[in-house]
Amino acid sequence: MPAGGSGTSPKKGAGKKKGAKEPAARLPVARVAVDVSLAHLDRPFDYHVPAAMDETVVPGCRVRVRFAGQLVDGFVLDRVAESAHEGRLSFLERVTSSEPVLSPEIAALAREVADRYAGTFADVLRLAVPPRHARVEAEPDEGPWSQEPPEVGGPGPWAAYPAGRSFLRALEEGRAPRAVWTALPGPEWPVAIARAVAATLAGGRGALVVVADGRDVDRVDAALTEELGGSGRRHVALTAELGPAERYRRWLAVRRGRVRAVVGTRAAMFAPVADLGLVVVWDDGDDVHAEPHAPYPHAREVLALRAHRAGAGALIGGFTRTTEATQLVESGWAHTLAAERNRVRRSMPRVRPVGDDAEVARDNAARTARLTHIGFETARQALEKGPVLVQVPRRGYLPGLACVRCRTPARCEACQGPLALRSAHAAPYCRWCGRIAGDWACPECGHRHMRAVVVGARRTAEELGRAFPGVPVRTSGKDAVLDRVGEAPALVVSTPGAEPVAEGEGYAAALLLDGWVLLGRADLRAGEETLRRWMNAAALLRPSAPLVVSADGGLPPAQALLRWDPITYAERELADRRHAGFPPAARMASLTGTPAAIRDLLAHARLPDGAEILGPVPLAGRDGADQRAGREAGREADREAGREVDRERALVRVPRSAGPALGKALQAAQGIRSARKAPDPVRVQIDPLELI
Repeated sequence: MPAGGSGTSPKKGAGKKKGAKEPAARLPVARVAVDVSLAHLDRPFDYHVPAAMDETVVPGCRVRVRFAGQLVDGFVLDRVAESAHEGRLSFLERVTSSEPVLSPEIAALAREVADRYAGTFADVLRLAVPPRHARVEAEPDEGPWSQEPPEVGGPGPWAAYPAGRSFLRALEEGRAPRAVWTALPGPEWPVAIARAVAATLAGGRGALVVVADGRDVDRVDAALTEELGGSGRRHVALTAELGPAERYRRWLAVRRGRVRAVVGTRAAMFAPVADLGLVVVWDDGDDVHAEPHAPYPHAREVLALRAHRAGAGALIGGFTRTTEATQLVESGWAHTLAAERNRVRRSMPRVRPVGDDAEVARDNAARTARLTHIGFETARQALEKGPVLVQVPRRGYLPGLACVRCRTPARCEACQGPLALRSAHAAPYCRWCGRIAGDWACPECGHRHMRAVVVGARRTAEELGRAFPGVPVRTSGKDAVLDRVGEAPALVVSTPGAEPVAEGEGYAAALLLDGWVLLGRADLRAGEETLRRWMNAAALLRPSAPLVVSADGGLPPAQALLRWDPITYAERELADRRHAGFPPAARMASLTGTPAAIRDLLAHARLPDGAEILGPVPLAGRDGADQRAGREAGREADREAGREVDRERALVRVPRSAGPALGKALQAAQGIRSARKAPDPVRVQIDPLELI
């Protein structure tokens, strides 16, 4: 193994200086993964273990080492008798903590994830191992956790699926079934997951559940507490809201083997569950499952790797199905787990699209109205029975404006960002730079008045309040997300993903407005994502409740919703992706940087046979203050350094079987550029969610 640092190795018979360090008598060499993200240094380094640290330096512990003249953190991967490095080895400086926080299983997984996503081992470890909390590590043992296997009380919700009983039986027997689960609409999915976890624990193995957000964690956590008993001491929930101390306390309980079931958000995908027997990811199409930090791994892919490495079962579930999950089914890695059509029909809502030509012929106002006559009547009648859900694709008040006369989009004069309104009495402002545009004039016709192009959730709530006087109107979105609403009649206006659960039987009806906003996005996954958002909202309704969707009923996503058949839609979508050569049928890498940096990276990359390079093309601007601000900050830094400021993007496409070779090729090219201290970095993303 390569060695790092400096210092002279002791020689036999040589005189020893007073106070000189001596290596440990047993296994004197420690292989350390240093916390350095430079690609050309992405390998372990060997250090001598001082005799005084012999008892505290254990595989997996945190240490401090001197690397290139600086003290850096690291993890001990192993201790060996001798090093293959022929030079001199430095000694470890100190042991930060003798707690073995990095298990061999997680270390091997981190290496595989780094290679899969063309990243570095250090970057993955930052995602896998939480920061140390010394006070928590020093706390006394708070008592034994419940280790008795739970009793599985029958199939529960799994009885509604033909293969559900056999899936649970396989988990109880310690086998590794793998399934892509298309869940029935309704509130029972957390109970079904809890029953699968209980079956896994009964079989003597551990379970890991990853969901999209904290609200889903709370639902699964409550279901696990009810299912497993033991006052919740058979499992832990890991979320960012816990705070660093409590989160580290629970993580240590998992690492020390005191608890063998975990539920959490994206960061929990690396939780060190002992003897892993089941991994579960719920709603894998949600973009929050994609890690925004390098090397940008996706929870579904990481959990699939863990299941494969550990010989564990896997359950990839949701109300809809992604093309990536369909690819796993077609490859034979997983099997379909779905209910029969008769059972689906009894559970699904009654869907009615109101955007097709037939609807326009019956209602002339339907062409321009956001809330058609059918939608209004559906809501009015349903309010007599309970709450009504209204899904609006955009948050805010009026997030998009245009000239009244010529319909030219209203843009900021300073940065060309889109103008918006926060309220009915506010002045237009720029969503990118925040500048007030009170004196705006259309650059095309000179007109000074604007109209709404897109209506947000708050404006919709205001309009519905006037249309239904006396009915409570509640909103749920980014600023204030509701977890639950009561059974009393009310209008609940929500953005996608923020829909609260209605107590009792569920919502009496739902209106899915502005379907064109979701379907019209310039995104490869626009149809798939639209169907996912629609079905997640529709699953909150009572069986056979009316659902009105503002979309042309002839569109494939609307047809899939109408029939409640996401499987056929996903299979057709995968066939189209395969024909066009897009993921997941092919592997694709996105390279973002300056034109010179991209050319340099591609020149050093030994791409696999059959690789196609698409582009590079100028990086298109995107609506979004955070993306705009980040792009401008990067350009400003480049200007100060006197570098080229243009950004481009190139795509590298290879056959699916060549995916591992593509990751290693780009990883090696990044290492060459890192060793040469290339000034302009290139961001590499493998199979990013956004390709267009």
